[in-house]
Amino acid sequence: MANTRAVLDAEEYPNTEVQKNRVLTLEEWQEKWVNHKIAFHQERGHQLLKKHLDTFLKGAKELRVFFPLCGKAVEMKWFADRGHSVVGVEISELGIREFFTEQNLSYSEEQIMEIPGAKVFKSSSGNISLYCCSLFDLPRANIGKFDRIWDRGALVALNPGDRKRYADIMLSLTRTGFQYLLSVFSYDPTKHAGSVCNIHCLEKVDAFEEGHKSWGIDYIIEKLYLFIEK
Repeated sequence: MANTRAVLDAEEYPNTEVQKNRVLTLEEWQEKWVNHKIAFHQERGHQLLKKHLDTFLKGAKELRVFFPLCGKAVEMKWFADRGHSVVGVEISELGIREFFTEQNLSYSEEQIMEIPGAKVFKSSSGNISLYCCSLFDLPRANIGKFDRIWDRGALVALNPGDRKRYADIMLSLTRTGFQYLLSVFSYDPTKHAGSVCNIHCLEKVDAFEEGHKSWGIDYIIEKLYLFIEK
C-alpha cells in the first residue's frame, strides 16, 4: 500500500477531477443513515465476497478480521458464524445498532476512554466488536493486529485526500501474512500496493443497475482485488 506510480488504462480509469476535489464530512455521512440514504448497503451481503470467501480465508481458523467503515454489513456475521473474531469501525451509531438488531444479536456498549465521545458495541458472544468513531481516531484505542481486512467500499467512500493516510492505518493494523480484500468501482488499487503486496484481480463484473441512471452514467464496473503480503 505504499505510493507507487502505475500506468493506467485510459479507457478503464477515465479522468476523475471531480472525484479528486470531493469532500464529504462525517456529519454528512451520519445524515445519510438518519435519512436512510444507504443504497450502498447490501441486504443479502456481498455476493463476490461470498463467491471468493474460501480463497480469502484459505481454511484458516479463528482469524481476526477488520471491517473499515463497516456500516451494518451482514458479512460481519458470516465471519463470526465461522468462528472468526470481527472488529469494525463506523461513524454512525444508528448503523451499528441496526446491525445488531437486524442480525438478532444481543450486545453491550461502553465508552472508549482513549477517544472522547466514542463507544464500542460488543456482541454478547464476544466475537463482534464495533467501534463508533472516526476511523482516523481508531488507532488510539489500540485494537491490535488483524489477519484479514475486508474493504467493501471504504477506500472508495473516503475523501481522496485522505486515502494515503487510510492506507497507512490499514497497513499498521496488519499481522505478518495478512490478506486484504478490496472491492472498488472503476478505481486503480495498484496505486496503493507498491512493494508491500502482490495483487490479484479475482473478478470484474458489470454492477450497473437502473438506479444508476439517475447519476447520469451508463456503466459501472465493480472489481474485487486480493492483496497478499509479499
